Amino acid sequence: MAEQENSKDLISVLWSGADILRSKMDANEYKDYLLGIVFYKYLSDSFLIRVYDLIYDEKPETLKAALDAYREALEDESAEELKNEIKSACHYVIEPDLTYTCFADAARNNSFNREQLQKAFNNIEQSDPLFADLFADIDLYSNRLGAGDQKQSDTISSLIKEIDKADLLNSDAEILGNAYEYLIGQFASETGKKVGEFYTPQAVSKILTRIAIAGQESKKGLSVYDPCCGSGSLLLNAKRYSTDPRNIRYYGQELNTSTYNLARMNMFLHGIAPENQNLRNADTLDADWPTGEETEFDMVLMNPPYSAHWSAAAGFLQDERFSDYGVLAPKSKADYAFLLHGLYHLKNNGTMAIVLPHGVLFRGAAEGKIREKLLRSGNIYAVIGLPANLFYNTSIPTCIVVLKKHREGRDVLFIDASKKFNKGKKQNERTDEHIDAVLELYEKRETVAKESFLASFEDLEKNDFNLNIPRYVDNFEEEERIDLGDLLSEMKKTDAELQSAQSEFASLLHDLVCEDEKTAASLREYMQMIEGGSE
Repeated sequence: MAEQENSKDLISVLWSGADILRSKMDANEYKDYLLGIVFYKYLSDSFLIRVYDLIYDEKPETLKAALDAYREALEDESAEELKNEIKSACHYVIEPDLTYTCFADAARNNSFNREQLQKAFNNIEQSDPLFADLFADIDLYSNRLGAGDQKQSDTISSLIKEIDKADLLNSDAEILGNAYEYLIGQFASETGKKVGEFYTPQAVSKILTRIAIAGQESKKGLSVYDPCCGSGSLLLNAKRYSTDPRNIRYYGQELNTSTYNLARMNMFLHGIAPENQNLRNADTLDADWPTGEETEFDMVLMNPPYSAHWSAAAGFLQDERFSDYGVLAPKSKADYAFLLHGLYHLKNNGTMAIVLPHGVLFRGAAEGKIREKLLRSGNIYAVIGLPANLFYNTSIPTCIVVLKKHREGRDVLFIDASKKFNKGKKQNERTDEHIDAVLELYEKRETVAKESFLASFEDLEKNDFNLNIPRYVDNFEEEERIDLGDLLSEMKKTDAELQSAQSEFASLLHDLVCEDEKTAASLREYMQMIEGGSE
């Protein structure tokens, strides 16, 4: 309960920081300032706590006490040794005057200097490749912050003071990570269709992760890969369901640089050790990755951009990811290119779960050939239809395709979960009860009337390898029978009420006085029409 309260307080403080920027720029811009400065506070506070622990082998009472102890230690002859030790532990070193604690004091005393904050950002970025260009999206000199130097500086100063109210000293990684996650979700909701791509709603993340991790929850050194990782939220769900979360290895690739930076911050804020973070800023389809020591993963999770354009250049037919299929996903629809990329990087005993538009289930031509090959190889394990309007950037209904690399059977489980949701104002919502119901059907792997169907390979063949869910799951609900006698008496009652209203209206028209003869003639004609209709 206390943890929930802490999380709520933290969210409330961080969200109030957004209010300072909301009137000046849209959510897609101010998210970079807010999340970036929160992240710098996290780095600074973590650093001071670690320094104090190294000096006194205990947690400090306050960050101010930790800063004072740090200043004092730097005057000692063993200062270099301390710096090396802290660099080894944190991968960065922050000078006392560049700590967030110092900036917050300066902001409260109206002596804050944003050049110092810029210097602090630069120092972190240059301290380790892990942090390279991490704060590149935060322009501390932008006109968006206000007109002129003073107003711009005041905006940043106000933001620093507000965020300083967040007590990170007494918040563990889970609380901070959840608060950060909440903020990312709020930004996705505010930016809507413009940049909803950077975030997969938690309900969808949960179901994808629970499907992919099923049977692997207690695996030591679990590896998880998301080739379109956005802010990293989908990847990070794995730690919720693993019994050995500290040793999960995360691999993610993201095309958009701002979003990639967000994912890197998100990893740290969830307490993921640097050696377990493997994130890359690049085009997943353009060049294969990972290609080093670890190239296959226990779990592959994906929510790629739907029906995106890609080059589909002929050279890709020689690419190992696509060469077995003889054709490429069409230029205008990269859905199967993403799917095949993910499958290529799946371990033989792993599970992949990908969200795609329904078109992948039935479109023909090259996509039909790829789908048939996947089905003949037994790679498609399950197809789950999701409700419409679950995502921030599209209202179309989507489906989850579950894939396995090598298995004995070639049957496919179809689940129609399109009605398992609560209607929301902006997006439809799925509760944990809805998710549990889908997981139960998935684990049972059998036919349940109106909900699921276990199709044999012969069933798939008969349907020309068309995987459109209504072909397999009949969720038709018979409409309630209508009593004609009741309907007739209802119609008579409605008719009588209508005649009564028309008579009353006609009598009101008789009271009207009109001096213009032409208008009076039109009025008489209209009254005759009304009275005729009410007889």
